Amino acid sequence: MLALVREVKPAVIVHAAAQPSHDRAAAIPFDDFDTNAVGTLNLLEAARQACPESPFVHMSTNKVYGDTPNRIALRELPTRWDYADPAYEHGIAETLTIDQSKHSLFGASKVAADVMVQEYGRYFGLPTCALRGGCLTGPNHSGVELHGFLSYLVKCNLERREYRVFGYKGKQVRDNIHSFDVARFIADFAATPRSGEVYNLGGGKANSCSIWEAFKLVEEATGYRQAYVQIETNRIGDHICYYSDLRKLQSHYPRWSITQSLRTTIEQTVTSAQQRMRSTKNN
Repeated sequence: MLALVREVKPAVIVHAAAQPSHDRAAAIPFDDFDTNAVGTLNLLEAARQACPESPFVHMSTNKVYGDTPNRIALRELPTRWDYADPAYEHGIAETLTIDQSKHSLFGASKVAADVMVQEYGRYFGLPTCALRGGCLTGPNHSGVELHGFLSYLVKCNLERREYRVFGYKGKQVRDNIHSFDVARFIADFAATPRSGEVYNLGGGKANSCSIWEAFKLVEEATGYRQAYVQIETNRIGDHICYYSDLRKLQSHYPRWSITQSLRTTIEQTVTSAQQRMRSTKNN
């Protein structure tokens, strides 16, 4: 890795490589940790030795908070859960503790990487940030059941496949951010980097939705009803309600904002999936 970074001398490093599945991590704990934690350390050290001035952007995850968000008081609405505590009116901020919570092995390996990115920034003065993403998605997302919520839902809908809803009455909430807006923020950080920062990067409350709300939006975009089955048991450590408080990020980078709405993102995802299906059929 060091030899490669020395040869390439990248102007910016965007570290997006990861083992992304909670469930898979439990079956391959050493591979998961080697990929997510050790792989990040290898790249950080290579950057420190070969190009310490190059901004280093790490794609972390909101799973570093473990199941701590589930301790926040909630209120049940007709189609979703939402925060009852007014302190979380804008969502989850970067000040939420990551300690004393259940993360899954995937979440734990991502915590290790996240903290190491902060440490290389704070200890060595490298221009680093960890982006704690919500549901990063877009028209070219290849979602599967274990990750890639909206993309996988669109695929199920268009292929008339049954979607499995795990726990929480289908009212669990996620915020969704288009890959275009993720890339825009990375560009802004690279232009004016800071050291050892963490940012919750998601769609915020405006781009949040529950499973049932996502069903409705996808059905409106495709014209097809979504088949589903409800499973009472939730996934271990799964968030009941999570959307990102974007105020810190926007205070540091005021030119950045969400430009792609949830509805637009779903419509683009549907169009892209339909085009792939036609292409596969024709071939």
